Amino acid sequence: MATYNGAEYIQAQLDSILTQLGAEDEVIITDDCSTDNTVSILRAMGDARIRLYVNGEQRGVTANFYGALQKAKGDYIFLSDQDDIWLPDKVKRNLELLQEYDLVVSDAEVTDASLHPIAPSLFALIGSREGLWKNWLACSFYGSCMAFRREVLLAAMPFPQAVYIAHDWWIGMVAECMYRVVFVNEPLQLYRRHNDTVTRINQGYFLTRSQRPFRVKIAARWQMAWNLVQHMLMSKKNEKNTTYQ
Repeated sequence: MATYNGAEYIQAQLDSILTQLGAEDEVIITDDCSTDNTVSILRAMGDARIRLYVNGEQRGVTANFYGALQKAKGDYIFLSDQDDIWLPDKVKRNLELLQEYDLVVSDAEVTDASLHPIAPSLFALIGSREGLWKNWLACSFYGSCMAFRREVLLAAMPFPQAVYIAHDWWIGMVAECMYRVVFVNEPLQLYRRHNDTVTRINQGYFLTRSQRPFRVKIAARWQMAWNLVQHMLMSKKNEKNTTYQ
């Protein structure tokens, strides 16, 4: 989890997560220099499974998540936003699916800030489904809905230094190239939308189409294609070198 000024919702989100975890599990949180009391709330929770790191300077969403992922030690990794609610069987259901697949994207019920329902399916709103070309043209990898095996994370590192490539899009695309990916039409969390939400989906809370300028859309897809090809070539080269050693 990457946090920034999440004091209003962070306690409820972590309560929904921690009740599903075992004593050996960990919740890695990197805070990006919050100016509210997010950090004090996290420290006051006093749960040994929470491992909190506070950045020395503000890094932004993708770099902040990268920092958290570098510290993760688990065999199975879940990405989490700071303001959602995990439904009671989210961890159990994802772990079941991860016995067959390497990366799982599960659906979410969309709510407003007070958890009043807006839409029963995030997938239906944004047209989520697996597929390399589909997700290159229109990304449907939402990090808060993703869980994956450690091998996927290791294959995706290091993340490219590209301004338009978000952490979840990158991990999802690497997985599409190398591993078994599945989108599951089961809402396993409440996806909370509010005025401070970083990602927007038009009209109040949702955008069914990106509002970024066309040149930015082109630049983002070019960056993804270029970095993905380079990353795959490097992976093949490293694999070959390892085989010969």
